Amino acid sequence: MSSSTTAWLILLLAGLFEVIWAVGLKYTDGFTRVWPTVGTLAAMACSLGLLGLALRTLPLGTAYAVWTGVGTLGTVILGIWLFSESADLLRLLCIGLIVAGIIGLKLVTH
Repeated sequence: MSSSTTAWLILLLAGLFEVIWAVGLKYTDGFTRVWPTVGTLAAMACSLGLLGLALRTLPLGTAYAVWTGVGTLGTVILGIWLFSESADLLRLLCIGLIVAGIIGLKLVTH
């Protein structure tokens, strides 16, 4: 596996940890619940640590945009599923634009 492929996989994993900590924030109740807070902080550390590893190979702007995009996509999906947030067409179309941006950045990054 090439270092570029490895970096992209690490970046994807970093984005998934971003989803975990973003959703975890909802469960911390303003950082007043101990275990959700501990889990959220651990996921934050993993997410940032993995992003840092991916940045060894990937360009900063691309990696950061993809990291936040993956986090946004996952958080929106879980918000719809776990918290009954809106899934109206316009919202989903906007999320689709984020997905298109992630795919586009992957295609143009060497």
